[in-house]
Amino acid sequence: MEQDLFSLCAFADEADSSLAGQIKALRENGIGYIELRGIDKVNVADITPEKAAEVRSRLDDAGIKVWSIGSPIGKVDISSPADDETDRFLRVLDTARICGAERIRLFSFYGTAEVPGAFDEVVKRLGVFCYRAAGSGVELCHENEKGIFGEKAPGCAMIHSALPSLRAVFDPANFVQCGQDTLEAWELLGKYTSYCHIKDAAPDGHIVPPGWGVGNLAKLLPLFAAAGVEVLTLEPHLKKFTGLSALEGGRRPAVGEALSFASGREAFDFATKTLRSLIASA
Repeated sequence: MEQDLFSLCAFADEADSSLAGQIKALRENGIGYIELRGIDKVNVADITPEKAAEVRSRLDDAGIKVWSIGSPIGKVDISSPADDETDRFLRVLDTARICGAERIRLFSFYGTAEVPGAFDEVVKRLGVFCYRAAGSGVELCHENEKGIFGEKAPGCAMIHSALPSLRAVFDPANFVQCGQDTLEAWELLGKYTSYCHIKDAAPDGHIVPPGWGVGNLAKLLPLFAAAGVEVLTLEPHLKKFTGLSALEGGRRPAVGEALSFASGREAFDFATKTLRSLIASA
């Protein structure tokens, strides 16, 4: 199925914190796309234009295309200054242009649970991002994530209904960790989805290899293909890696503990093989 219907992408910072190591991991695993997140131990939202140009050049030389900028935009409390996050978004948008990325992953803010008017403020802030990205050729994609307004599928659907230009990144494991059935989530969000993150979770929320959990990946893969999803971004989360705690806004995520890996690269290779096996049998 992979060869005919899906191309693989990956958060290669889970294999190695250095760009050189990420390129090596992608090439040796036959993955042609990268979702940029951590580069030489610096978050993609914090790299300079000069560094972005260097990254683009090195990836071009390696035959690897930047599929998406895996940004942390919107992964802040809704009470934080809106202008600060807009400024950060504009830097990420510039990085996307330099790196040749046609999409940016973002979130819908922490601190929104049971807050009067939270939805209106979320839409207002995300709407500013959409407005500033209009005409840039860069698509904005909202990821469901525990603890934000778009934690479960109905909240995500509200956002997409209010902001038609905002697309979705569908992450099954994040839904599992929030008690959201992934097949029901797909029913609501499939029509908005641009691409999918591939990680899986056990009933207790711990991350496990693709297909080993209750994320319904074997059932979802044909649905992804039928909906026209062409790229899957592998996000193993099977071993703690540099920057993971910071990426979760100080919240420690449920990282798989049942398997033991000697390195992030070993975990990355294992997850890649597992995903390919799952796709082949779907």
